[in-house]
Amino acid sequence: MYLRPKVGRSPNAIVRNQAVQYYSYPDYKMDKINRTSGGPFETSADIGLNEWITMRIEVKGQQATLYLNDEKEPALTIKNMKGTLKSGAIGLWVDIGTEGYFKDLKVTKR
Repeated sequence: MYLRPKVGRSPNAIVRNQAVQYYSYPDYKMDKINRTSGGPFETSADIGLNEWITMRIEVKGQQATLYLNDEKEPALTIKNMKGTLKSGAIGLWVDIGTEGYFKDLKVTKR
């Protein structure tokens, strides 16, 4: 799951609906599953540049739920994550031409 704060407040609804996206490397890259606007793997969110955005991701089996900025309702729920791996790594990255900062990363097994 990743965030695109540069488009979070775009006046263009199609672009704005790509503010939160999900993909799964290597077989389910963005161009394969996220290119249908309003599809099950992307949504809009009230996020923008130059502000802290908090994220909480809960994973239960094949389902992942993303919460933003301490909201009670999820921003995005993926009911059937793609790929076959049951464990892996967490990646933090920033797109070309933007800056990003990360802090207080916690991974908790419940």
